[in-house]
Amino acid sequence: MQLNIDKRVLNIGVIAVLSFITFLWTFWIFHKPFELNVVLSVIFVRIAASILIYKDFSLSWSKATQKTFLIKSFVYIAAFLVYMPFFHGRVRIALLLSELFLYLFSINFIMYLYFLVVNRGKTKKTKSLVIYGAGKAGLKLEEEYRDSEYKIKYFIDDDKELQKRSIDGIKIISKEKLKQEIDKSGHRFDLLVIAMPSAKRRRVNVIYERLKDYFYDIKILPSLDDILTDKSFSKQLKDISIEDLLARRPKDLDSDVIAGFIKDKTVFISGGGGSIGSELCRQVLKYGAKKLYILDHSEYNLYKIVDELDSQKIVPIMKSILDKEGLEESIAHAKPDIFIHAAAYKHVPLVEANIKEGILNNIAGTKNCIDLCIKYKVSKFIFISTDKAVRPTNVMGTTKRICELYAANVNSRDTEIVSVRFGNVLGSSGSVIPKFKEQIQKGGPVTVTHPEITRYFMLIPEACELVLQTGAIAKGGEIFILDMGEPVKILDLAKKMIELSGKKDIEIVFSGLRPGEKLYEELLIDEKDKNTVYESIMIANGSYYDIEKLNRDIEELFKCKDKIKKLKEIIPEFDHQMNKEIK
Repeated sequence: MQLNIDKRVLNIGVIAVLSFITFLWTFWIFHKPFELNVVLSVIFVRIAASILIYKDFSLSWSKATQKTFLIKSFVYIAAFLVYMPFFHGRVRIALLLSELFLYLFSINFIMYLYFLVVNRGKTKKTKSLVIYGAGKAGLKLEEEYRDSEYKIKYFIDDDKELQKRSIDGIKIISKEKLKQEIDKSGHRFDLLVIAMPSAKRRRVNVIYERLKDYFYDIKILPSLDDILTDKSFSKQLKDISIEDLLARRPKDLDSDVIAGFIKDKTVFISGGGGSIGSELCRQVLKYGAKKLYILDHSEYNLYKIVDELDSQKIVPIMKSILDKEGLEESIAHAKPDIFIHAAAYKHVPLVEANIKEGILNNIAGTKNCIDLCIKYKVSKFIFISTDKAVRPTNVMGTTKRICELYAANVNSRDTEIVSVRFGNVLGSSGSVIPKFKEQIQKGGPVTVTHPEITRYFMLIPEACELVLQTGAIAKGGEIFILDMGEPVKILDLAKKMIELSGKKDIEIVFSGLRPGEKLYEELLIDEKDKNTVYESIMIANGSYYDIEKLNRDIEELFKCKDKIKKLKEIIPEFDHQMNKEIK
């Protein structure tokens, strides 16, 4: 406390001494006799202004920012406007103005010099740093790294106009120029920081691929949605992950439309403890749902999402969608406006090993949900489907296709029923990315089923927001398809993840396609898809199936012994690939 008081007094002392010196100089320059009473009056007004306006006298010089310099200037200009009228006609205005500008220059120069002396030289600069992005984020990082072991060598920016300039003496160059500099010296830099939180992942991927060989380490700021403004940017830097390189944020996410769809509604989500279901729960609360009913048959999954969200709006329901009586009781009590059906068995090999259970859970469970929502006049029913429902080669995909047909052809009465089809989401339980991460951590090998296998990928939050957006524009009976971008070769994915891990001795082993697995996933049954008002959302051509016949077929499917044969009867394009070797 004593130190703070001393420095405040010192600041006031600087005002007095510096004002005396600047007036002495100015009176001499103007060839006027020194007027002590004028100088003392000005010093008194400046000290008063420093105490009363923004508490200028207490500002820390060692932590000065651009705002600090502006405050200093404002305080002393305000003081000038107070004392200037009292000296009008006695002291020339030109003299007072000249002294003011000299004083402003001197006080700010001394403060900045003090700032440099205090903040430089504390840490020895032993490492080199390059910041990609000369925008606000880059400038903030430059400021935070001043007192660190890193010496900032360059800014990189793609703006050609900026490449002609510099920031605090640090050149702004192009990535091509940087590569030339490193090639010439033969030495890599220690760290590249990609300071572009609003950049699309494709652009980040391009930057990474072009510059990865020129740096020992590369870090990235989180996206604008995830970055914390009240925490230093340098502490939020993270290693580039495969999610950063693959993720693509749809450019036509319409938050207003989603909010209008969800706000003040009662929403019921089945499978709410799973990867997709739990994210839908987060989004639904984020967009202002009045009440959220979360159903899941797994006690642990249900506990995790309820504990995480910790909201009075949540009602947890631990039931199976196969318990039609219990499900009816819950829906009748909840009276939801929107029902999102995310409960399903999704793991292809496990469903292949448990065909009867997969058929019952996916088809009977979905049918229970749809029928009860129609009975209790739920306004909107959204069925979460999959790209594996297109020309299915496995039981899981075929069950989803049958559910799509039921959703599209059932007499829905007052309920608008829609299906939303999309591919893999990054980081979902049972997906390839968590599996690869685990294998890499153990030292390998990384197992890839086939060298040519490809999959579509999207971030879970973005997929779920698009699901809600489809619900907002749906009229009933549609099969919506989310734009998943370009398919990714899983072998390339494995190589990239190994590269990002920094481990170079991890082996990749081809294990062979698993039962029901195909090389290429598809999102469309034919090419006659229809566009919606949103580029990221399309509508597949409707598939007619007589609902009476479909109901009979489903009942026969539940009872028959040869379930694969019956599945092929219902879905003729079902090409069951158990252990076929795909060339």
